[in-house]
Amino acid sequence: MIALVLRRLLQSALVLLVMSLLVFVAVYAIGDPIALLVDPQADQHDVARVRASLGLDAPWWAQYGYFLVAAGRGDLGQSFIHGEPAIRLVLERMPATLELASAALLIALFAGVPLGLWAGLRPNSISARLVNGLSLLGFSLPTFWVGMMLIMLFAVGLGWLPTGGRGPTEPVFGVPLSITGIAGWRHLLLPAATLALFKWSLLLRLTAGATREAMRQDYVRFARARGLSPARIVGVHVLKNILIPIVTVSGLEFGSLIAFAVVTETVFAWPGMGKLLIDSIAVLDRPVVVAYLLITVALFVAINLVVDLLYALLDPRVRFGSTA
Repeated sequence: MIALVLRRLLQSALVLLVMSLLVFVAVYAIGDPIALLVDPQADQHDVARVRASLGLDAPWWAQYGYFLVAAGRGDLGQSFIHGEPAIRLVLERMPATLELASAALLIALFAGVPLGLWAGLRPNSISARLVNGLSLLGFSLPTFWVGMMLIMLFAVGLGWLPTGGRGPTEPVFGVPLSITGIAGWRHLLLPAATLALFKWSLLLRLTAGATREAMRQDYVRFARARGLSPARIVGVHVLKNILIPIVTVSGLEFGSLIAFAVVTETVFAWPGMGKLLIDSIAVLDRPVVVAYLLITVALFVAINLVVDLLYALLDPRVRFGSTA
């Protein structure tokens, strides 16, 4: 297990280093923020002074070197627009994104796994076919369209839920959360449901396929031959074996929920990291864009590491293989 953790940590550090280079080069190629930061009527002397003050007068490889040195100290640069540390701006928005992604994953799990189990146990039933058909819609419908339709129906048409925003927050162990009150849940429900739709379809299909495969295995036949009840066979033998792919995919999809919540946060004006990214790209605020992307990659890598460890706990063969 220790060898597995060390290997994953080394791989994670390498991934972060490579991604920092790719992100820096990509953001550098977006455009020159000076055009947005300096008055068009300013003379060349003023432009050069602002460029030098922001460190934009050096070649890109030198800027990247300065960035790596500063990043080693936990400094990802100062926002061109806000004049604050970029990492602080991103971390201030992180609780909102994590709250939204967590709620979306819980919705996908609690709605997708039971329905997938039902469809896998009764693959030829009308209800299973209906569930599978609904999951195809979840794969096909674009997120922004689903979000706008939910706003039109539940916020504008019926007036049951707010159109956007996060609602009031309260600190929980120093972290501002909106799920502590009814008003916060009312603001969270629509964006979380929108973000969960694709993951719900994915988990439903995964659970249904894994259940069908598990029901054809010899251990299920032996359990039936021993006279075990169908509920015990499903609850003990089938669920235990389909848990590994569900846990693995759920962890990976949680990372993607964080990384790709940009559209949902924009549609619902949810004040998370994705909304900050869109606003920063619009004004070419490079430090904030780089900080967001690197922090998101770090979160994704950390989640993958946790998933690998959970996988090793659920499947001893992973631990044995790591020490071989």
